Amino acid sequence: MRDNRTVTTSLDPDIAGRLKRTADGLVPAVVQQHDTGEVLMLGWMDDEALNRTLTTGRATYWSRSRQEYWIKGETSGHVQWVKEVRLDCDGDTLLVKVDQEGVACHTGDRTCFDADLLPAPRHA
Repeated sequence: MRDNRTVTTSLDPDIAGRLKRTADGLVPAVVQQHDTGEVLMLGWMDDEALNRTLTTGRATYWSRSRQEYWIKGETSGHVQWVKEVRLDCDGDTLLVKVDQEGVACHTGDRTCFDADLLPAPRHA
């Protein structure tokens, strides 16, 4: 895995068997506000983060920069209450639908996608 340590997880083997992970054992998790469809952020989960998310109802991610698990809102108070988790058809991306309390982005914006609107071609 990421740092050559063994991570013990209780993730359902049927779910674990469907996941297609990156070389460092992670799966991207697109996070969406459950009732509006607003895309809030992208996080990364390994088997243990996904297991914690599914069993606690609190969104838990693997921080690639800090190399540790973090529960969204644990220090900021901006909690993500998990409503449902879906696995895409290829097994390589998770969709985590949450009820977001406060802002989702560490910059203080509602979503991580508020800052930069890139120009797109216009179609007739």
